[in-house]
This record gives sequence, C-alpha cells and structure tokens, in this order.
Amino acid sequence: MIYIDADACPVKEEIFRVAKRHNLQVYLVSNSYLSMTVDENVHKVQVNADADAADDWIVERITAGDIVITTDILLADRCLKNSACAISPTGKVFNNDNIGAAKAMRELRTYLRETGLAPSHNAAFSKQKRSQFLQAFEEMIQSIKRNASR
Repeated sequence: MIYIDADACPVKEEIFRVAKRHNLQVYLVSNSYLSMTVDENVHKVQVNADADAADDWIVERITAGDIVITTDILLADRCLKNSACAISPTGKVFNNDNIGAAKAMRELRTYLRETGLAPSHNAAFSKQKRSQFLQAFEEMIQSIKRNASR
C-alpha cells in the first residue's frame, strides 16, 4: 500500500499512475477536503485538523512493505520504525542510515529560519524533481516486489 501525506504533495497524479500500473492501493491522507476525482484504487481520508492527525493515521496503519510519500521527516522516521519505506516528493529516499542526518538538518533549517538567517519559502517544484521522484519511486516499488518474492 501507498500512503500519501497529501495536503501539500505535488506528485499525486504521478503516484496514481504508477500505483495503477502496479495495482497498488493508495491512501490520500489530509487534514483538509481534497476535491480531486480518484479511481477505485485511491482512497481519500480526511482526518481532523490537529497538527499530527494525518501522521498519526498513517503510522497506525503502515506496515513493512508499505510506502509513505511525505516531506515530513519526522513522519518518515516514524514509518521507518514500522519497517515501511519513505520517500519525499523530490525523490529523496529516507532510510535508517540517513534519517538521523535528515532530522538534524531539519532542526538546523528551523533554527536558521527562526533567526532570519535563511529564507522561509520553498523553491519551486521543478520538472527535474518530478522526474527524480518518479525514478526513485519506481525503483522502490521494484525493490519491494523483489524482496516479497524471496
């Protein structure tokens, strides 16, 4: 299964296409209503507005072999602890070897933004990032399938 931290995910349509090709179920989890039309393998889940409600919903359900797509490093860490896979919409794959450094960089960026030493906006989402995501996402699915057949 694929879980999307959906409120700000820029690659939903790409995920839907890949999931359909691999016959995988997708859960779009958000705090707000998503007005998009989806097909039978995509499930929209709207949780309450609490800050971590979507994260908590995903973590309660995700298991080994599942994938979460998120920019939230703390959510990625929680999912890795459940033996799931985690990837950002830019194609960065989180794993047990790099999640500690990612969390440290998150803290540093937060500090720099709070002190005015770094910009508070995110860069535009480029075609290159979209392509990197698609390649890493496909590789992740193929790896999970190979491991499942062993």
